[in-house]
Amino acid sequence: MAEQDFVRQLNDDHGFAQTRGWSEKLHIDFLLVGLLLILCCAGLLILYSASGKDLDIVIRQALYMLVGFVGMGLIAQFSPRMLMRFSPWMYAGGVVLLLAVLFMGIQSKGAQRWIQLPFIRFQPSEIIKLIMPIVVAAYLANRPLPPSFRDIAITLTIIGVPVVLIAKQPDLGTSLLIGSSGAFVLLLAGLRKRLIFSAIMLAIPAVFVFWQFLMRDYQKQRVLTFLNPESDPWGAGWNIIQSKIAIGSGGLYGKGWLQGTQSHLDFLPESHTDFIIAVLAEEMGLVGCLMLLAIYALVIGRGLFITLKAQTLFGRLLAGSITLTFFVYIFVNIGMVSGLLPVVGVPLPMVSRGGTSLVTLMAGFGILMSVHTHKTFHHRMR
Repeated sequence: MAEQDFVRQLNDDHGFAQTRGWSEKLHIDFLLVGLLLILCCAGLLILYSASGKDLDIVIRQALYMLVGFVGMGLIAQFSPRMLMRFSPWMYAGGVVLLLAVLFMGIQSKGAQRWIQLPFIRFQPSEIIKLIMPIVVAAYLANRPLPPSFRDIAITLTIIGVPVVLIAKQPDLGTSLLIGSSGAFVLLLAGLRKRLIFSAIMLAIPAVFVFWQFLMRDYQKQRVLTFLNPESDPWGAGWNIIQSKIAIGSGGLYGKGWLQGTQSHLDFLPESHTDFIIAVLAEEMGLVGCLMLLAIYALVIGRGLFITLKAQTLFGRLLAGSITLTFFVYIFVNIGMVSGLLPVVGVPLPMVSRGGTSLVTLMAGFGILMSVHTHKTFHHRMR
């Protein structure tokens, strides 16, 4: 028996090593890919109901998912060393694209966020989501840690330029996400406690200045609606009130797939984009929401595992920032749909309808896999 157990254990170890070998050769993390596939399939089912059984929207989203998976696999082939080397050029190109949006961008729904090319229209701010953690991690990985005041100031400037340009489009939600992705790298680099405390104290007057001089009227209205949505139930408060009704009416097990009334009777606006989780809550109830959150938790857990196992400082900062930013996407979307946060137009990752944002997210996971599978990348810190 002992000999059979030994042989069985040897075969299991050989199978695991073989799988790990294929993973590193192909630069694909099979566990992460499997979790993302489950998440995408669940997203298509939810989108089919949220879109009113519109197969065209679902097929288009599925095609974007296919492009995302292909892009994820391609980006995973680039080593972290290459990403680090080209990060300044990527950052410069991203800023040029943001400037191009201000001067020649396409307007839609009161915002100027897109660039129109002969065969495609894309949103440069989505590309910056990918570039920001790379360039900040590349800069800080070459500096002594914890970062000095000078390095912090330079880092904040690197973060601030795209954030301001995107806020002027205007796109407050995306600018906050991009700012947070850079800030996560800074925090992971090991900020001193007194600097964190000072930043918190400075944030109080900064919020006042932001409210008085930088926020637009409709953005202020969103904050006021968040504080008291019932003050304007037929106007600014309509979205969040209907969202809460949808979430509450689902109960524990929901009304059943395709049986939601708030979305199918058009009470719930943006049901296939920002407010899509309210559709899930109404049709699948609390149980369905918890199942979706469990998949998200597994993806985030895998990202944190990759972060801890990263061989280099650059890899740890980059993987940690991408993982935490993915968490912020989920937290902000669910928070605004449930009335815990102001509505800022952040989609639910892998579930909400959207092409550029989906492909960008998948590219981020490709970077995670690159960090995890390129074991020969060694960066010497100065």
